[in-house]
Amino acid sequence: MSGEQVALARITPVQKLVDVARAPDQRARQLLPREKAAIIVRLLLAEGGAMPIASLPEHMQSALAEQMGQMRLVDRSTLALVVGEFLDELDQVGLSFPGGIEGALTMMDGHISASAANRLRRLAGASAKADPWDRLTALSTDRLLPIIEEESVEIAAVALSKLPVPKAAELLGKLPGERARRVAYAVSMTGNVDPETVRRIGLSLVAQLETVPVRAFESEPEDRVGAILNVSPSQTREDVLRGLEVEDAVFAERVRRAIFTFVHIPQRILPRDVPKVVRLVDPPVLVTALAAAATQDREGVAAEFLLENMSQRMSQGLREDVAARGKVKDKDGEEAMAAVITAIRQLEAAGEVFLIRDED
Repeated sequence: MSGEQVALARITPVQKLVDVARAPDQRARQLLPREKAAIIVRLLLAEGGAMPIASLPEHMQSALAEQMGQMRLVDRSTLALVVGEFLDELDQVGLSFPGGIEGALTMMDGHISASAANRLRRLAGASAKADPWDRLTALSTDRLLPIIEEESVEIAAVALSKLPVPKAAELLGKLPGERARRVAYAVSMTGNVDPETVRRIGLSLVAQLETVPVRAFESEPEDRVGAILNVSPSQTREDVLRGLEVEDAVFAERVRRAIFTFVHIPQRILPRDVPKVVRLVDPPVLVTALAAAATQDREGVAAEFLLENMSQRMSQGLREDVAARGKVKDKDGEEAMAAVITAIRQLEAAGEVFLIRDED
């Protein structure tokens, strides 16, 4: 099948073609693939079929429209031949692939490296037939926002005009008031911008995005340091934080916000989620954590918070076990409290609990 026929097969309602096809007359003339595609589209449009032709690449849409403009009458024998041939070819299709690099990358997401994906996107963007706005439309608003903020008002106006309305509205809402008003006004001046200029603007924006290096780590630095300090001994944690405050007070403050240890449980966990947490922790480990926390001021508050927000029967049993446990070594206590925090993090990752974010 030709490129036009393959693309058309993805959007063709086949039943209407079956109703038209019959034994072709041998006198039917041979046609070019593009002519056959035009005949199929004309037939379906005449029968009232829904044809999402806009989903085809723009160069195919243009070629199809040009071909339809060149054609005149088609006899019944030729029509039957084209429809029959098209249905025969559809019957032979066993597997279809997504059109374009973006479709292929979406299908292969998680199976190829980020650097390989970026290289393929750059190659696709360099193609004369590629539409850069397909790539830009697929990006999140977080990736697009820096462009709208930093580019000229005119470029930002073109971008908002070309993007889908919901995404453009979201981007406009994230701009400062004065910038948003200037960009919105500039949209009114984009009426005479020619398509080639819009395409060049799209290519330039894609090129800027592709120059951004791939991040090796998904999370922010303060989150990674905080995650390490969460399970570090308290003395090590405080020493590191004091050192960070000397080196970079702003970063140290961000790390402190990212840290979540046993003492933070009352501020970060909803009371209704406590039963989920205690069920996930082994009973001996939970008893050790509560016994270790009970001997300290801030940790003791967190331990009492846990005991008060579980069933009365379980709470009473744990209090008795804690009393019988006696003094706990510092190392054992810290490991047990870290296990409680690990359980909370696991529940958060599974979407079963939601941590309260400290914005103070």
